[in-house]
Amino acid sequence: MLVDSHCHINFPDLSSRLPEVLGNMQHNGVELALVIGVSRPKYPEVLALAENHANLYATVGIHPDDPEAEEFSEEELLAHAAHPRVVGIGETGLDYHWCKGDLEWQHQRFRTHIRAAKRAGLPLIIHTRESAADTIRILREEGAEQCGGVMHCFTENWEVAQAALEIGFYISFSGIVTFKNAAQIKEVAQKMPLERMLVETDSPYLAPVPYRGKLNEPAYVRHVAEHIAELRGIRFEEVAAATSDNFYRLFSKIQRPQAGQAA
Repeated sequence: MLVDSHCHINFPDLSSRLPEVLGNMQHNGVELALVIGVSRPKYPEVLALAENHANLYATVGIHPDDPEAEEFSEEELLAHAAHPRVVGIGETGLDYHWCKGDLEWQHQRFRTHIRAAKRAGLPLIIHTRESAADTIRILREEGAEQCGGVMHCFTENWEVAQAALEIGFYISFSGIVTFKNAAQIKEVAQKMPLERMLVETDSPYLAPVPYRGKLNEPAYVRHVAEHIAELRGIRFEEVAAATSDNFYRLFSKIQRPQAGQAA
């Protein structure tokens, strides 16, 4: 079985056809998906999905790309993290692609999330774009190895991956790894210790080959795992088993479904 470690199925293109999306997951052997919080206004949607479906869980956080976003305080993050269906803090991190100029506000938002994760004992879901050096630096400064987490939708080089591994983080690969021009990411997927790897869709974005350019959904995480298996010269089942084991090790608040258990 597979796990989609990062998706946004509360977004309208997927939430409007939720029964089909969940059915496709089951048909493709995807036993669970983690629905990621990115804003305060949308958080109730994320939580409702997790509360109403046994095979969906939630995280709480504020994405780093909007300087005007309504914040969660550290105490508010901590309060939401106490919910039994909330299993991680984020999406959080740094984004220097969409945001320019004085980004101290972004750094402070990131530090707030890290501190909440440490206090809650929950892993972080990290977004980093054109900001890897500062992302790693702040994680180190804030002692993020105490809570751990995942570098989601990884697009950096092997040196950045090694730095993340050194502070106890996992690396998650999205459909980008299947793209023909993604040589750097393919290299990391080949070199990565299998026991520190996750797979994800980041749906509705970044659909893997053969669906590139189309709407993505959690069922398609299978194609990510299949491509990584091909890159590494191992069986798909080995990648599926390892990445699922890794997910439940990292997100230890989740009780792993028993074989044959209905979602």
